[in-house]
Amino acid sequence: MDNHFDVVIIGGGASGLMCALTAGRRGRRVLIVDRSPRVGSKILMSGGGRCNFTNRFIGPDRYVSANPHFCISALNRYTQHDFIAMVEKHGIPFHERDHGRLFCDRSAKDVLDMLLTECAQAKVRIQARCGITAVEAVQAPNSGPDRFKLTTDQGGFSATSLVVATGGLSIPGIGASGFGYDIARQFGMHVLPTRPGLVPFTFTGVLKAVSERLSGISLEVALSCAGRTFRENALFTHRGLSGPAALQLSNYWRTGECVEMNVLPGIDAAQWLASQKRDHPRSLLRNLLAQCLPKRLVLELQAIFWQPWANQPIGGLPDAVLHQVSEGLSRWRLKPSGTEGYRTAEVTLGGVDTGELSSRTMESRTRPGLYFIGEVVDVAGHLGGFNLQWAWSSGAAAGQFV
Repeated sequence: MDNHFDVVIIGGGASGLMCALTAGRRGRRVLIVDRSPRVGSKILMSGGGRCNFTNRFIGPDRYVSANPHFCISALNRYTQHDFIAMVEKHGIPFHERDHGRLFCDRSAKDVLDMLLTECAQAKVRIQARCGITAVEAVQAPNSGPDRFKLTTDQGGFSATSLVVATGGLSIPGIGASGFGYDIARQFGMHVLPTRPGLVPFTFTGVLKAVSERLSGISLEVALSCAGRTFRENALFTHRGLSGPAALQLSNYWRTGECVEMNVLPGIDAAQWLASQKRDHPRSLLRNLLAQCLPKRLVLELQAIFWQPWANQPIGGLPDAVLHQVSEGLSRWRLKPSGTEGYRTAEVTLGGVDTGELSSRTMESRTRPGLYFIGEVVDVAGHLGGFNLQWAWSSGAAAGQFV
């Protein structure tokens, strides 16, 4: 059959392209099918168009999964250093930002062009604008291994190995869907409940009004919930709270929980207040705080924590009031009403149960020849290049065995 391949990969994103070029280098005849007009759309969006393609500090503790050990094998066998070496081989200039995040100097297009070049060299065929209407397993002639047959609006294709690299539900505006989960369920595999990750929080009521008044303010905070703390910038928006600290924490937050914000991270608020009372007894607390916090934020904190004493010099504030202020500065409790959802989420939490897959090959334990890689699997990384590294690592893992 002219349309029979060794490997068909559904999805031309980061993991699909990496799997394709890895398998193609081994001499496998590979086809990528993708319903989008062009492959790699999410790569182009990454890092604000500069592609945060990996991180210096990759480790399993930077990933969220029902099985936190599952990602170790793939991450160890195709590391951030391996991907950096490919970037350097192609002469792509890049730089490092805070927390080990690596970005292209010019454009994310450099990384996508690199992957497409590698695929072309490996003779990978890419079929874009290709909508799939059916996926089935068919018995091969002569009692060989089962084949997978795809029915599409561009004809039928078959392969000995089928790789599902369809991504998750995040950013439906660029074509995200639950198709990969449907394929897993079709073949009897368990799919864990999904929810948006790396996504801004939303507020309602009084907190929404506060966030609207503070909209546009960004500052370094320590944001905590569920035993996790992230010390990075937070950004107040018209809807709630965004910025790296909020996005990171959203991977661990559950509906109904409060988050705590320390607006003076690295400073003992109680000691600082005591020293200010001793050294500047005639000053107003809001004026002292305005030296280290945005004035609009100070006024909101004042309204919440010491409004009755707003015009009293700090030297006249009772210790009980200063204690209340200290608690407010260190553990300002905010209760999100929810998140902005998949519309703006950078990743999908949950997905194909890792217990269904080999951590070494990404192959289904019950359906030989069927593989799942990237975001469709229940592995989600922190902000900062971790999710793209999982795409590279899981794609390479499968590509070595398909």
